[in-house]
Amino acid sequence: MMLDWNEYQKELLTTIGKFAQLSPDTVAGYQTLGKAGSKTNHLDEKTRQLISLAVAVTTRCDGCITVHTGAAIKAGATKEEVAEALGVAVSMNAGAALVYSARVLDAYAAKTAETAAARS
Repeated sequence: MMLDWNEYQKELLTTIGKFAQLSPDTVAGYQTLGKAGSKTNHLDEKTRQLISLAVAVTTRCDGCITVHTGAAIKAGATKEEVAEALGVAVSMNAGAALVYSARVLDAYAAKTAETAAARS
């Protein structure tokens, strides 16, 4: 195992609790955001957790991974469903890299045109 995810979650929640004592409004605001989606009930809990896992991967958030993996399991997500959600995350990361590669080429063209204009 790469990480003791259960122990990590305990340590993380303890540290977040200490942060909440220092900045209670920040943590309360975060908790409000986290609860907002569940109030509409347009998506079920399992779907929200699978989305959360895909986002956790794309944002490289270990804390999100440990919390939302447990929540996804509790909501009934299977290993296969988690793997499919992760596949979406992988494809989005590759897609984002492709799109941002096009942006770099666009920036390169703009910068070289600017340089060429300055020489004229």
